[in-house]
Formats: sequence, C-alpha cells, structure tokens
Amino acid sequence: MNAAQGTVGSDPVILATAGYDHTVRFWQAHSGICTRTVQHQDSVSFTGPGPGSPGVWGARGSGGDPRGPLPPSHGSSVSHPTSELAPGFFFPTLTAPAAGERPGDHAGPQHDRCRRSRNLQCQRIFQVNAPINCVCLHPNQAELIVGDQSGAIHIWDLKTDHNEQLIPEPEVSVNSVHIDPDASYMAAVNSSGNCYVWNLTGGIGEEVTQLIPKTKIPAHNRYALQCKFSPDSTLLATCSADQTCKIWRTSNFSLMTELSIKSNNPGETSRGWMWDCAFSGDSQYIVTASSDNLARLWCVETGEIKREYSGHQKAVVCLAFNDSVLG
Repeated sequence: MNAAQGTVGSDPVILATAGYDHTVRFWQAHSGICTRTVQHQDSVSFTGPGPGSPGVWGARGSGGDPRGPLPPSHGSSVSHPTSELAPGFFFPTLTAPAAGERPGDHAGPQHDRCRRSRNLQCQRIFQVNAPINCVCLHPNQAELIVGDQSGAIHIWDLKTDHNEQLIPEPEVSVNSVHIDPDASYMAAVNSSGNCYVWNLTGGIGEEVTQLIPKTKIPAHNRYALQCKFSPDSTLLATCSADQTCKIWRTSNFSLMTELSIKSNNPGETSRGWMWDCAFSGDSQYIVTASSDNLARLWCVETGEIKREYSGHQKAVVCLAFNDSVLG
C-alpha cells in the first residue's frame, strides 16, 4: 500500500469500519473520504476471515456498553456434526447479544457456526457454555480456534469434530485469538492485558495442530481487546483499553512501536479504547479503530499517523482492511 496514492477505482482497496452508531462506513484508504454509509439496526462488528481464508466477512450484532467489563462464564461442550465439511469454502460466525445486552448476560450455551460462503447454510455447530468472544480460522482451513469468556481456548478440528482445550488463565476472558499466515505462531490476548504466544506444529494432512508455549507478554495494563499478526508474519499487534496499540517483533517478541491516542493535555478526558486493528498487505501500515469515533492509518515503523477517518458518531469498534491485489 502507498499511503499517498491510489484510488478505489484503480486499486483493490477495501476499508470498512463499523461502530456503535449503527453504521458501516466504506472509505478511500488513501484520502480518508467516506464513499458509502450503510445503516444497520444493531451495532456491528466483523467476524473477519482467518489467514488464508476466502476473504469473506460476516457481520454480527453487538449491543451493550462499549466500555463495559467482560464477565466470565463457565463450561464447554461440543455438538454433533450436521454434515460433511469441504475445507476452503467456509467462514465462522458468532451468536451475539441483542441490543442492550452485555456479552456476559447469557448464561446458556453459546454457539460458533460454520457456514458455506456460497449459500450460507450452516454446516457445523460448536457449542460451549460460556459466551464466545473470538474465532480464528487456521490457514489449513480445517481447524477453528475459539476463545471464550471463561478463559478457555478451544481448537476445533472441523474434519473430525475433535476438540482440544487449553486455559492460559482460568476465569480471565479470552478476547482475541489469531494465527499468523505462515501458521508458525498463535497469539491470544485476555482481560488481564496479557498476550500468550504458542509455536504451532503439525496441522498438515491428517496431523492435528500441536501448540507449544512460546512466551507470555504483559502487553497492557488494562483489557487487551485484539491481536493480529502482520501478513509477512514478522509483527504482532495488540490493542487495548489502555488507549494503545502495541506492535511486537515476532523474532523475539520485543516491543517495536507503541501507537497511542492518549491526550497530552492533562485537562482532556480519555479518548477511549483501541478496539481493533488490521495491517496493510505490505505490513508497513496499520489501521486502528477506537472509542473516540475515529479510525486511523499509522506508519508501523515510525508510529506516525498518516490518515484519520472521521464520520462515525460513536465508538468505532471494528474494521476490515484489504489492500492486497485480488486474483
């Protein structure tokens, strides 16, 4: 991506943001101009495609207070498969609270569904007894990683319906999970502000993916909300309620850059949370979504803000960004 050149008409750039103002906005990434606004009856968040997936975004409703806590629940169970799975043509969707509800309001089972991207027919259902916060599709297109509010991470093998579970911190909500495009690492962040990283092995053919603990990063001093690997697998970004997005080198998981929306004016109130982020295809830029109603385009290396996307009337809580050349 070139931050100063290109147009939506000539470049296959997709930047969409959504938030608590019940709108989804589409932008010219290079200029900051909003080209289209779509109204939605609920607040919206994206269940984005996992690395290597077919590039389909599913939208889900999400109500409640954007600054509210993330309460934990307990237990898990797996449902029986409903049909055969054809890897490569599926994307995950989450059930979500209705408007006015918080993520922990449901005591009953929560579902993660696999739907065919062509006809949106539900193929498999994975059921746990805690609200599900996040889902990531493995690049092998055959395993889903599911994080829930009880602190559990589930590795669901879509071919065999087998389920493995690990718990980095009991009773601490897992808010985001992500696997890098090379399938070398998996990261997860939680409400303690910690980021856990595992090395991945296997996951090819009939071999089940194995997770080997790599490191624990005390990334933030408040809720960690999102984690994303860069397309070249050299960087990991984490977003938090502490008003920062931090970028870590995957070579040794040291801090490279801290992107902050904290005010330098002592009299100014908090600008809110950093909710979501997405790297550009060349891994040189990153877009963030935050509670101050703005999305921002940053230079990864310098931390400089290159563009601001202003138009939302309430918190921007999620985004989808793709500037890769489409085949």
